[in-house]
Amino acid sequence: MSLPRGTAELPGCGGALKSVPEDFQVTELPAYEPSGEGEHLYLWIEKVGQDTAFVARRLGQLLGFPEGDVGYAGLKDRQARTFQYFSVPARAEAKLALFEAPGVTIHRSARHGNKLKTGHLKGNHFEIRVRGPTDAQAADAVAAVLRSRGLPNYFGGQRFGRADDNAALGKRLLLGERLPQRIGRFERKLFLSAYQSLLFNRALAQRVAEASWTRALSGDVLRKADSGGVFVCEAPDVDQPRVDAFEVSPAGPLFGPKMVPASGGVATAEAALLAEEQVTSALFEKGGGETQGGRRAYRLAVPDLAVTREGGDLIVAVTLPKGSYATVLLDELMKSNAAGQAT
Repeated sequence: MSLPRGTAELPGCGGALKSVPEDFQVTELPAYEPSGEGEHLYLWIEKVGQDTAFVARRLGQLLGFPEGDVGYAGLKDRQARTFQYFSVPARAEAKLALFEAPGVTIHRSARHGNKLKTGHLKGNHFEIRVRGPTDAQAADAVAAVLRSRGLPNYFGGQRFGRADDNAALGKRLLLGERLPQRIGRFERKLFLSAYQSLLFNRALAQRVAEASWTRALSGDVLRKADSGGVFVCEAPDVDQPRVDAFEVSPAGPLFGPKMVPASGGVATAEAALLAEEQVTSALFEKGGGETQGGRRAYRLAVPDLAVTREGGDLIVAVTLPKGSYATVLLDELMKSNAAGQAT
C-alpha cells in the first residue's frame, strides 16, 4: 500500500541506505538501568550484522540455559550496528568468558531483580548514514518541516513481514479461517497485530491525504504526550493549541475491546474502514489477548532530528519512542525506494 507522506509537497534527498551494517546504528534507550542486585544479569551487547534472535539463541547455547530464559526489550535490525540490553539468569555470570559469537560483543554486565521483557524500553536513538544523496539541501528542508509538523506515525514495512502477507494472514485468523500452515502463539499474535496495524495505517493515510492528521477534529480521540492518557475532543478550538504544542495528538484506531471509541464524523470514518474490510468490531473481541486494541498517536514529535554532512554523505540522527519506525522518517527525507529497504 502506498502511503501519503506528511511532507509530500517537498522533494526528497535520494541516496542509498545500509551499504554496510555500520551505516545504520541503533542505541536502545532503556526504561531503567539494572539495580546491581538480583537473580538476573543484564548484558549490554553490541551486535553487527546479526539479529536479536540469533544473539538470544547463542546466549542460551553457550551459557547453558533455555533460550526462553533470555530476555530483551525489543527486536533490533540485523543489517545494522546496534546496542541493547539482554537479560540472562545470574547463574550464568561465571560463564560469560565462554561467550563468543561473530559480530557480537558484551560490553558490560550488572544484576537486576527481574527478567527483561518486551517493551521495557523508552525508545531508540538512531544515527544513519545516507550515501550519495542527490539533493542534500532537500533533506534540510524536509527535516525542518518534520520538526515543526511532526512525523506521520505509520507502522513500517517491517511490521508486515518480508512477503508482506502478515496482515492478510491476520485477517483470515480474525474471520475464523484455517491457515494453510500451522502456527504457534507467537505467529498468531504477530499476524493479528499486523492486521490491526494495517487498519491504523489506512486510517492515518486518509487523515494525511485530507491534511487533518495534525488537527483536532470534533469526536477525535486525543492522546496526551506525557501520560498516554486519552480523551474525546469536544471543542476543537480549545484543543488545537495543545495539538500545535505537541501536548496532545489525534490518535487512530487499533481496533479491539479496549479501544476508546471516537464520536461523530471521526467514528463514522472508522466504522467505514471496517465496513470496507467486511469485518466488524465484535470480531476483535474474539481475538482474546492478541487483539485488545487501543489508540496510537497519528504523529510523532521529532525535535532532535538533525541532518549533518560527512563527506558526500548525510548523517541523520533522531530519537524515536518505542513502537515507531526510522524507516518511515527516512522515507519522508529520501522519498525513494531505498528508504523502504531499511528493514
